[in-house]
Amino acid sequence: MDDHGTKTTGGPARRTLLVAGAALLTLGAAPAATAAPARVRPRLPAPTGPHSVGRVTLRLVDRSRRDPWTGDPARELLVDVRYPASTVAGHPRAPQMTPGEAAVFDRLNNFGGLPAGRVDWAGVRTYAHTGAPLDRRAAHPVVLYSPGVLDPRSLGTTLTDDLASRGYVVVAVDHPYDVSAVELPGGRVLTSRLPQEFEKAQQEGPEAVTALLRKTAGARVDDTRFVLDAVTRAFATGRLRRAPIGMFGQSAGGFAALQTLHDDERLAAAADLDGLLAYVQDEHHEGGLSTVAAEGVDRPVLLMGSDGNDRTTVPSWRELWRHSDGWHRDLTLRGARHATYTDATSLLPQIADRLDLPRETLTEWVGTVPAHRAVAAQRAYLAAFFHRWLRGGPGKLLDGPSPGYPEIAFV
Repeated sequence: MDDHGTKTTGGPARRTLLVAGAALLTLGAAPAATAAPARVRPRLPAPTGPHSVGRVTLRLVDRSRRDPWTGDPARELLVDVRYPASTVAGHPRAPQMTPGEAAVFDRLNNFGGLPAGRVDWAGVRTYAHTGAPLDRRAAHPVVLYSPGVLDPRSLGTTLTDDLASRGYVVVAVDHPYDVSAVELPGGRVLTSRLPQEFEKAQQEGPEAVTALLRKTAGARVDDTRFVLDAVTRAFATGRLRRAPIGMFGQSAGGFAALQTLHDDERLAAAADLDGLLAYVQDEHHEGGLSTVAAEGVDRPVLLMGSDGNDRTTVPSWRELWRHSDGWHRDLTLRGARHATYTDATSLLPQIADRLDLPRETLTEWVGTVPAHRAVAAQRAYLAAFFHRWLRGGPGKLLDGPSPGYPEIAFV
């Protein structure tokens, strides 16, 4: 799960679940009511590839298993599919979140100290155009994306839009009742159950917390493999031209990407953005290894860590490294924090500036690396990884340090 480490801080009036140092949820008294001020509407960075981007949102229903969180007879998922578009004329730019998702995210997110009601999350626009036609002149490699715990799929838009603009079909997966909220067609909003589940597990003891981590991780991998089934059907029916499939994710999504690579041969390569691979209470604790860490993988793996997280400090990464005989790289983004590998790195500095939030709060969220440099580095190395392993290109950035990206350290 996420980084598979949880701990709590604060007194009885304020309790925070931490996942590898990132606040998952702060539980405390609601802020005092005030007159509604103007809301901030931040902007996402434009993608850098040569293609315009289209987007469709699909509801997928897995009738072969019960929902692990509700016991419902089928598991419902929502995915965004981004892709190179042949034209975007007449197709509007898609919102980052629906109104229902935005309303929940405003009060249930990973960013302690972010004032509720001050950000127009539903007004943020992506650079993907709703319903634009797919460019069918070439086969496009497919890349799956999974977000961190409590984060919606849309909080990876900076990277998913960019990969689609470079010629990939990118499938961003939401994990209902784990992420903050998923709004299904028709307006039904599925809100995270993890805060309540964690409270219950914490009362029962450490074994229950570990079991919750395993349950969350297992549900995510099952979701991912079901989405892989849908991609395979799209190949078989000709909706997509057959091409290699990769995956990446942030935090819990990075765990899901690597565990799925271990479990399912349909994935050709996977990248983990600051996600632990063990079921432990702290990222630096030994033991509790996932099977991908304990057994390794034989296909390409990219690890990208926040400042201080690499295979020399994170035991589960060390074990993955020891047991893997496929190609692998371990990179650190200097000055990064856990959320730097999400849209937070671009959006939160704008919000902090407009709301005059303390510099320390912003640093706690996304570190000290400048937003434009963090985004450029992530996009460049992720694209190089998939270019090499899904397209057979050189991916020369992966061969060693580059003066163009001094923020990236090869471990």
